[in-house]
Amino acid sequence: MSKIEGIILDWAGTTVDFGCFAPVNVFIKVFKAADVEVTIDEARVPMGMLKRDHIKAMLEMPRISGIWEEKYGRCFTEQDIDELYVSFESLLLASLAEYTRPLPKVVETVQKLREKGLKIGSTTGYTDSMMKIVAAGAKEKGYEPDFWITPDSTNSYGRPYPYMIFRNMEALQLSVPWKVVKVGDTAADIEEGLNAGVWSVGVVVGSSQMGLSYDEFERLTEAEKRQVIINTEQTFLTYGADFTIETMNELPQLIARINTLLGQGKRPNAK
Repeated sequence: MSKIEGIILDWAGTTVDFGCFAPVNVFIKVFKAADVEVTIDEARVPMGMLKRDHIKAMLEMPRISGIWEEKYGRCFTEQDIDELYVSFESLLLASLAEYTRPLPKVVETVQKLREKGLKIGSTTGYTDSMMKIVAAGAKEKGYEPDFWITPDSTNSYGRPYPYMIFRNMEALQLSVPWKVVKVGDTAADIEEGLNAGVWSVGVVVGSSQMGLSYDEFERLTEAEKRQVIINTEQTFLTYGADFTIETMNELPQLIARINTLLGQGKRPNAK
């Protein structure tokens, strides 16, 4: 039958850690320790990538690379990336347990999807050591996918490469990419889904792309919330997403819609 068989979810900013603040805060601290001030927006741009790749992408930004050259009198090196990453990993591992709370409606939505026979996989920009902390904390709070994998198991080829999605498909015995939906909250998530040939969906509220904490979002007026949501949705569509959802609560209805499209012979990424 032409129906969705599995959902592959991102972690921080999608299923846990509203606003994806665990890594953002640490990126800012690590660069500050190297006497390079970076903004929260700069720290968010590469979000979703393998964290060492994320640091490299930040160093390649013209403003940051310029500050680095002015500070150190040379371009950054692979050793610089490694040293920043070692500091990043240490600080993140020490704080990750505080950022494992599931986003609103995630636990209930995953239960609904399972009741419909769907399998739940996941991909991430975290490493195995990071994910052991996040997965354990999320499980204690009611969220546990059927499978998780990190770039450690794909020879460090994380997003936007599609290999983690393919490993999910293998582990969960999902038959073809067009019967799979990937949900995430960053440009890297969307690109990962596109490269894998699955349905690529951006989730808005709580996303790194939106960039607001739960309290910051709740303090907005209804009109302000609506504008932030619209802006974030449009950005995801610009990245190439097939669909956007405001919250995970909308995912079951979207799956039903995609099933209808599959029945009509439609396939993902058909622009």
